[in-house]
Amino acid sequence: MSTQNRRSSFSSYTASSLAKRNSAVVSSGKAAKRAPLANITNQRNAPSSSSVSSSTKASKTKKEAPAISSSITRSTICGNNLRELKTINSSTTIFPKANCLPRRKDAAPTVARVYVPVQSTFDVSPSKSDARDVSAFDSIQRKTSNLSVCDTSKTEGNTYSREIVVDLEREGKVVNIDNIYSDPQLCATYACDIYKNLRESEEKKRPSSDFMERIQNDINVSMRAILIDWLVEVAEEYRLVPDTLYLTVNYVDRYLSGKAMNRQRLQLLGVSCMMIASKYEEICAPQVEDFCYITDNTYLKEELLRMESAVLNYLKFEMTAPTVKCFLRRFVHVAAHDVQEVPSLQLECLTNFIAELSLLEYSMLCYPPSLIAASATFLARFILFPSKKPWNSILQHYAQYRPSDLCACVKDLHRLCCSSSDTSNLPAIREKYSQHKYKCVAKKYIPLSIPQEVFRN
Repeated sequence: MSTQNRRSSFSSYTASSLAKRNSAVVSSGKAAKRAPLANITNQRNAPSSSSVSSSTKASKTKKEAPAISSSITRSTICGNNLRELKTINSSTTIFPKANCLPRRKDAAPTVARVYVPVQSTFDVSPSKSDARDVSAFDSIQRKTSNLSVCDTSKTEGNTYSREIVVDLEREGKVVNIDNIYSDPQLCATYACDIYKNLRESEEKKRPSSDFMERIQNDINVSMRAILIDWLVEVAEEYRLVPDTLYLTVNYVDRYLSGKAMNRQRLQLLGVSCMMIASKYEEICAPQVEDFCYITDNTYLKEELLRMESAVLNYLKFEMTAPTVKCFLRRFVHVAAHDVQEVPSLQLECLTNFIAELSLLEYSMLCYPPSLIAASATFLARFILFPSKKPWNSILQHYAQYRPSDLCACVKDLHRLCCSSSDTSNLPAIREKYSQHKYKCVAKKYIPLSIPQEVFRN
């Protein structure tokens, strides 16, 4: 498909975000042709090559939007700056840069939370009200003065504490973290039952840990990793919630656990699963046309809908699946109860960084999501607070894992953290968590080894 048949305009945000990650290469002559996506990888066990076939499926031409500049076209922005991936295990995959994607015009804007103090605004006239009205008004005023509109509490120095304030009620050596009834999102009344149910059901919704060896003949581990790396970029570009990404990977792996997939349709499977996960998690999910467009129109709308139907039917519409992110929220909440504001934010970001690295690694499928979440919390505490014991009785009580249970998984996650800085083939997660809004946790120093003493019960 020629470049002229594709969209030629991008938002200013796209152009600026691309400039941050890649040096702009805009030629004054002919526009470079965008790399096609039909052949997502070379032949298995064939010599490595970063070039792919230029044949892609025909798709309908989308209506052109006003261009940013007459000298900047889509091909000059994206075509010359596509990441050239090195060969990983004798396979190469090329997906379009997610930061070349247009921002959805109908996406819901980010709304900042505003805390409004509650004050009584009743206008009571003493001349028109009797003693009963005055006493009723005083009662209402006393009640409204005790209402808590936001979940923060004022501290000394006119500063606010963490958004989730943990009221420490010590029962022996265990801190009760399920006693905050002012925040309905914490589900204090049902929290224990909810996580008990998640632990019981996580085994039922887990993908197979050996489907590459048993089921798949045309794709390999490297292709899966490159697909997930690309999906991370797409999720960041459209500002999807983390649960959408984790669910997407869960759907992909569960489908691959029972259905053989052709390498030319692997990307189609990825965007179909992300579309399903977006409908499940997002308030304003991207449209079908958006998912077609982010594949550079490699697939038609009808193909995407057919694949969506195939995935839903194979999974029997069982879309609720416990992921690592489900358990991370609780474990980080427990782990951060005794640290200050800034370290707790770093702990949360670093834990999420380690957990997302596990999505790329096929070998991590042998661990249940709760174990990966607990191990990521263990490793993040070890990195940030080397002088403290990374696992304590409180974490053991709520996670239901002893330090010795986490040993193998923690070491595998530690290996991923150390090796992620040495590879440029899968940079999306590291670049994501190198941003200031994630406290630049991807740039933190990782100890070369973990002493065996920290795993003693």
